[in-house]
Amino acid sequence: MGGTVLVADHGDWVEITLDRPDRLNSFTDAMHGALFAAIEGARDGGARCILLTGAGRGFCAGQDLGDRDPAKMGGPPDLGDTLERFFNPLVRLIRSLDFPVVCAVNGVAAGAGANLALACDIVLAANGARFIQSFARVGLVPDAGGTWTLTHLVGEARAKALALTAEPLGARDAADWGLIWKAVPDDALMDEARALAARLAAGPTLGLGHAKQLIQSAATAPFEEQLAEEARVQRICGRSPDYAEGVSAFLTKRAPHFTGRSS
Repeated sequence: MGGTVLVADHGDWVEITLDRPDRLNSFTDAMHGALFAAIEGARDGGARCILLTGAGRGFCAGQDLGDRDPAKMGGPPDLGDTLERFFNPLVRLIRSLDFPVVCAVNGVAAGAGANLALACDIVLAANGARFIQSFARVGLVPDAGGTWTLTHLVGEARAKALALTAEPLGARDAADWGLIWKAVPDDALMDEARALAARLAAGPTLGLGHAKQLIQSAATAPFEEQLAEEARVQRICGRSPDYAEGVSAFLTKRAPHFTGRSS
């Protein structure tokens, strides 16, 4: 992966680590390509969960501004092109996966790095981690889905304050606000995140993937359409081996063995 992304295959789940710790794991073009390829590889390889985290003292500081410095370029950079080629396809890919993506935020998550984390399905953060919508400090707007995600997760008032002030939000406050799932002690973060990823990967991932997509669509779907979609998807899940296994395990008081298969 070009030395910028590490991949550890645990069988049913894959751990992906952003690995530019000397630059707070900020993105270069090569790193964008490496992360996208790692996620696609996990999907195509049959992974049933992904755990995303960062190396060193930070999760991700977003785009490496050294690569987008107008003083070192022939003219102003086209940051919209950076989004269209890199960040937007990345967050779309994460949200499109039919299995869970867990993010373990081990330190600062700033700019697009914060919004990359928030694009994941379940976010755990070390107590010492901070989320910073740092765009206002350089005259930009939240991107990588940030304006949408912040507004849907914490509401307009808090989204505006985070975006316009660029003030850091600690992990515990982020959990209290509903921005992330939970904050955990720093030294327990990776153990808890890995245990969660393994648990999800061993679960009924057909149903988990459908639940993920239904919840994502609920933000914009009319209520009656959502009811109809729930019924359509529940019909699929009810015919799956995982449902039969889950019911059997419940009735016989044993641990279930799920496969995630549709048939």
